[in-house]
Amino acid sequence: MNQYDVIVVGAGNGGLVAAAMTAKAGYRTLLLEKHNIPGGCATSFVRGRFEFEPSLHELCSEATRDDQSSVTSIFRDLGVDVPLLYEDTLLRVICRGENGYDVTLKAGWEPFLDSMEAAVPGCRESVKTFLDLINPVDDAMGLMNDGIPNPVMLMKKHSDFIRIAGHSAEEVMDAVGIPQKAKDILNTYWGYLGVPTDELNGLHYLSLLTAYIKGHPSMPYHRSHEMSLALVKVLQDNGGTIYYNREVTRFLYDGQDAVCGVIAGGEAFWAKKVISNVIPNNVFNRSDNRHISKRSRKLANARQLGMTFITIYLGLDCTMEELGVKDYSVFVVNDPNPRKQYDDRLDFGMYIVNCLNKALPDATPEGTCTLFFTLPYYPGDLPEDLSPENYKKFKNDIAEKFIKDYEQLMGISIIPHIEEISIATPITFARYLSTPRGAVYGYSNGGWDNVVTRAAMEAMDYDTANLYFCGGHYIRGDGYPSGYMTGEMAAKAVIRALKEGK
Repeated sequence: MNQYDVIVVGAGNGGLVAAAMTAKAGYRTLLLEKHNIPGGCATSFVRGRFEFEPSLHELCSEATRDDQSSVTSIFRDLGVDVPLLYEDTLLRVICRGENGYDVTLKAGWEPFLDSMEAAVPGCRESVKTFLDLINPVDDAMGLMNDGIPNPVMLMKKHSDFIRIAGHSAEEVMDAVGIPQKAKDILNTYWGYLGVPTDELNGLHYLSLLTAYIKGHPSMPYHRSHEMSLALVKVLQDNGGTIYYNREVTRFLYDGQDAVCGVIAGGEAFWAKKVISNVIPNNVFNRSDNRHISKRSRKLANARQLGMTFITIYLGLDCTMEELGVKDYSVFVVNDPNPRKQYDDRLDFGMYIVNCLNKALPDATPEGTCTLFFTLPYYPGDLPEDLSPENYKKFKNDIAEKFIKDYEQLMGISIIPHIEEISIATPITFARYLSTPRGAVYGYSNGGWDNVVTRAAMEAMDYDTANLYFCGGHYIRGDGYPSGYMTGEMAAKAVIRALKEGK
């Protein structure tokens, strides 16, 4: 019989960490992956002589405090040594229009504040006050990590945490008196979370921003595929098993409606605990409906799907210097207001261009470079009348539109140097990730379904016995660090339950 202590479904970032941790803890672990390589989006693909990173812009690998989980701490605890290169620049943001600006923000606490002061004289103290709010937030989060604290004590000792957690990022910035232009510049990273800052939870945004500022953007020297392979090695070195080309088509339940196994490749596998890196919608669709509670079905149906992308990968026959590119990460926006950027996303409202060679000079063959365009899309943005016959033209038209826009904005010539081009759309991600409508970011982190409410309601989130979740659809939202951290959270919960005999 194919009997295991733990089955992990899906070898994305969360699934890889969860499987590696349970195996290292001594539990017989099976990781099932539908593709022939691990990593989900954390992998690479080759076109001609270029190797492309499908989705990783950069990691915020460090936490704002030593006692917090981070990519670095998780990998260290697992014995994974992946060399990282660090960028001194967070980003360059170019805002067009009458009230536009062109600002480059540096990483590191003081350099960042210097950058903001240079862009908006007089803003330094208010921006520092905002960033310093991470200290009471971290104190309260540390307390919550040890269990649900007394609400009265939380209110008395951590009132700043309560205030931040109950307001949007923009409301918190307004409360500390940040000038409008400085606020607009600070809000640039909203695209990394998929929700404009007038709706995005203040605690969530503050945590992301300060992690990047303090920890510096980082990139694995051998791309994210190196991290995925390193985690597979930990799993296998500790007696765990990974089966590729084994898509889970069915979740199995016992007489008490508890998950007890899965069917993959026509074969049944059994376990005491199952961790899913697959979005709950798909888990429930692959389950007998009688075993899924009404609450779980309602929750999955109520949640709004998060952001997806159109991505344009370019391999160019010249160096970045010859092309005239100087920056690693450039955000292009049409208006200072994030809500306007979101509303106009299909018409240059906001897009991002990365040049990996700035961080990794030898990322491409000598005399060449790559550019990577990221265009935010949301479920429903694709034309309703898009047909298979018109799909290629749709992709090419989008690519040409944005490449030409960037050429004109930067005063450079890209199209004559294109040696390789690949274009991914939400349809691509739906096919590869099997997520509804190609949602890369799982569920949206806006409104009532933000990371704070998810954390507060974790115990009631999904109530199927023996079933745990990790990945971008879970508590922390998406992003590479969040994926790794939710894998750690799920593994710790399973290990604790198995030790207690539950």
